[in-house]
Amino acid sequence: MVITEVTTARKLAVVIEPLEDKDFRLITKKRHSFDWKKERGISNLFKLIVQGEADILGLLAIIDYPREFRMQIRLLSVSRENLGKMKKYEGIAGCLIAFAGRMAVSKYFEQACISLIPKTELRNHYKSKYGMTDGGAQLFLEGSLLQAIIKKYLT
Repeated sequence: MVITEVTTARKLAVVIEPLEDKDFRLITKKRHSFDWKKERGISNLFKLIVQGEADILGLLAIIDYPREFRMQIRLLSVSRENLGKMKKYEGIAGCLIAFAGRMAVSKYFEQACISLIPKTELRNHYKSKYGMTDGGAQLFLEGSLLQAIIKKYLT
């Protein structure tokens, strides 16, 4: 799994790992948009880091809905310096979405689905960049579209 440094096109290997208690001291609302401490006990929490480094570039909160064969991305955050036109790295959100997809597929196989409830201003971005389908309040990926995102970002 890699992200790309925008200015040089250099590829960097990244890993996604469970968030540990000690990580919360590195996470600020200013840099990662949400109060991630509130998610403990509600969601499964993960961090994206460059392999061998400690700086958290992305965060993911997932809730599993086994009866629906679905994992919902409750929160997804890319560090502030990696947002917008002046971002340092490209591909952080894609890796996190694909990671959620791979988790769903490993548990639910061909019935797997991931979903999220986007902020209004991000709705069209998720649909155009990641191929998400409109499902009312939620956007989702399943089947071949889910497989395509996993292949694009995790191989």
